[in-house]
Amino acid sequence: MLMFRSPKWKRIQTRIDRVIQFLLKGTYQHYACYLPPNPGWLVSHLQTLFYRGITLAPSQAAVLKTLPRNAILICVTKRKSLFQWLFYHSRYRIKRMRVPTVAFDYTVFLYQPLSRILRMLLARLDYFCRHFRFPDPYAAGFYRHMLDQGETLFLSLVEPGGFYRRFVKEKTDPIAFLLDYQAQTDRPVYLVPHLMIFEKNPEKTTTSLWKHLFGHEKALGFFRRFTTLVKKPGRTFVELSTPVDLQTFMHHPDVRERSRAYQALLLRRNLLRQVNRHRQSILGPVLKSRLEIKDGVLTGARIRGSIQDLAEQETQPVTKLHRQAENYFEEIAADYRIGMIKTLAGILTWIINTMFDGFIVNQEGLDRLKTMSQKGPLVLLPCHKSHIDYLMLSYIMYHNNMPCPHIVAGKNLSFWPMGTIFRRSGAFFMRRTFKGQPLYAAVFAAYVSKLLQEGFNIEVFIEGGRSRTGKLLSPKTGLLSIMLESYQQGACEDLILAPIYIGYDKVPEEKAYLHELEGGKKEPESLKQVIQAHKVLKKRFGKIYIEFHDPISLADLLRENSLDLEGMPREEIGALCRNIGHRTIHAINRVTVITPHAIAAAALLNHSSQAFTLPMLQETADTYLHHLNFHATKLADTLTVDPARAIEQAFHTYLQRKFVAPLDKKSVAAEDQRRFRVQDEKRPSLEYYKNNCVACFVPAAFTALSIFERDAFQFSATDLHASYHFLQDFFKYEFSYDLENPPEWYVRKNVKAFINDAILIPHPNLPDTYNITSAGFRKLKLFSVFLRSYFESYLITLNQLARQKPGEMNLKEQLKKIAAHGTRLAKSGEIECNEALSRVNFRNALTFFNSRGINCREDEEAIAHYREPLQRYLKFLQ
Repeated sequence: MLMFRSPKWKRIQTRIDRVIQFLLKGTYQHYACYLPPNPGWLVSHLQTLFYRGITLAPSQAAVLKTLPRNAILICVTKRKSLFQWLFYHSRYRIKRMRVPTVAFDYTVFLYQPLSRILRMLLARLDYFCRHFRFPDPYAAGFYRHMLDQGETLFLSLVEPGGFYRRFVKEKTDPIAFLLDYQAQTDRPVYLVPHLMIFEKNPEKTTTSLWKHLFGHEKALGFFRRFTTLVKKPGRTFVELSTPVDLQTFMHHPDVRERSRAYQALLLRRNLLRQVNRHRQSILGPVLKSRLEIKDGVLTGARIRGSIQDLAEQETQPVTKLHRQAENYFEEIAADYRIGMIKTLAGILTWIINTMFDGFIVNQEGLDRLKTMSQKGPLVLLPCHKSHIDYLMLSYIMYHNNMPCPHIVAGKNLSFWPMGTIFRRSGAFFMRRTFKGQPLYAAVFAAYVSKLLQEGFNIEVFIEGGRSRTGKLLSPKTGLLSIMLESYQQGACEDLILAPIYIGYDKVPEEKAYLHELEGGKKEPESLKQVIQAHKVLKKRFGKIYIEFHDPISLADLLRENSLDLEGMPREEIGALCRNIGHRTIHAINRVTVITPHAIAAAALLNHSSQAFTLPMLQETADTYLHHLNFHATKLADTLTVDPARAIEQAFHTYLQRKFVAPLDKKSVAAEDQRRFRVQDEKRPSLEYYKNNCVACFVPAAFTALSIFERDAFQFSATDLHASYHFLQDFFKYEFSYDLENPPEWYVRKNVKAFINDAILIPHPNLPDTYNITSAGFRKLKLFSVFLRSYFESYLITLNQLARQKPGEMNLKEQLKKIAAHGTRLAKSGEIECNEALSRVNFRNALTFFNSRGINCREDEEAIAHYREPLQRYLKFLQ
């Protein structure tokens, strides 16, 4: 022992210390939790090759760009995974993003440069010899130093033995450490959850032998990760969840006064919930078998109570009602299978490439929808123009890493074999009416409630069926009422309502729609129609447009309007459903994409003269486009790039389809001097495409007609309010309005638009007074004439009611008589527009007049009250 205390030994020890300090560069801060941003050419190249099959979309990487420039970034994963840390380290370095160089509680030796490995070993050995323990990066201030330097760190929320390490061994909790650090610095610390998805298959309650042997997708072992990357490159992808600001979290009133341990526990729990909900927004909820769903629905309290009540009321055996409820479930329920979704995705890709010129999706709107889906089940509310709609929406969601929804379909689509295919792709079927079927209604409502409880997204066509007229129909709110009732009963925390626009340059069902509008019988869906569909595949239908309105949180909507569903009377719930329905229709109108075919059709039908040239048509189209641009309406890409060429191409399409006929031969007149006219028998076809954009011009048409009614070239805006209010009420069953804005708001907005287009000029001296310009009168007529066919439809209906004898007559007979009367008026020349002979218009007109007490010729006073303004407005439009 004396030898080690001798001066000679001390000199040797000093020299060894100097050598060690020289090799360690004067510090023990050489930890295996740090990986240099440049690990060397060989390691970097191998990592790039190994991880090349994992996709990081630009939209996901852009999440990090939204953070403040001085923010400290913490990349968060759910499970501890060296595989993922190395991926983010490699990919972020390649993309020149902030590289996570430090990982909390990770140990990496293999991927380090050799010189670092030697220093790490030497530092640990020397530190242990001096202190009889290994160095702690927390106590030594290593992590704090890295944060001060602005390094990006990597954190995992769950690890084997994590609870034992934090609570039994009382080791430092990295989340508590970050909270302490945030409390001592002004720089914001952001935690950004990262998810790596290897399979888009939803988790099932039953487990296959393969997963028993090699692990579930949630906790894939190295073998399954490697085989997935090799066998299915490109299918693995990464998504980033919403960043969590520690400053905001710590200053929340419910958190601010709590202990650090509680804050750390709550933050970890919130992050895990956020990651799990984000994962569910990608994969969907746990996929139970149809038998499990069936058992949950039919044995629930709602169905048992309904069966007991019916058994007492109708004196039927409970067993018979149970059997009937089971049959109803089999008729209704979907049989969701991811294999069918994948198969249909491939088939639909071929169909889109064959029939269409591609599709345009509002990616930003879809990303907002995906983010909102983490708060609760989505209720997708698209408009309905074609059978392609529900296929297209599921296709878009599947290819954007979202679960395909359960789709509400009419029972008419359950025919063999398509019914089985639709069920397996997520469709469930409902009858057109529940009247007189209380048990069926109870089973259907319980099934919808079960879907929401499980967390499935549901797609509902708010119009009820496909629009045959091209414009949006009045909302059908029965299914919304069922969902609100389920929400009221606690089926889910929130419902996210998502208005969606799906539009086409041309719809495949155009011919069938016109046949039905003219009174033809709708041919029921069948296998025969499916076989005949090959004819449609030979045609081209232009582009498909998909737009997403900002999602509406039902919980936020109720809170903002101080509404509580608990104890709310059924009448008020019905009123709320109607309000939501009209909000949805208006929201879809706001994001409607206006196509060249719609503008060209409007210009063709609304032109003041029967014969026109292409430059005259372009001038009319320019007036409409100027108005749309003023209101910042969404336009198709072709209208944005080169509107004149887009309108010309749409016109030539109509010319080829013989909607328009030339009056001059090419050899007689130059191209810009050739005259054309619209074929009378094709006007209903053009009306369909005009109606694709009519909602954007209805307020302008109401305002223009209100100006004409003043019968003066000078007027004040307040003079227009009464007329505008009358027109808005008169067409309440035709068009949907923004419930939050009164007629005065619309008048003011459209007067500004007319001033911008030099249709009106403000009076130099009188406030709120305007004069019509010389060119303005013609342009006002171009707007007002959008309503001509509707006025004629309503006049036909009113004239027939004035002829109708008192007595019972069902709706079908009434519509038949109105259509016959309209045909006679058209042949005699009293009706100018063939498109006014629309069964849908007649039905809406009949609904309006009946609501005003007009049912037959005995209601003379009410008939005269509406006939005079109808004739007056039509006179303005001649």
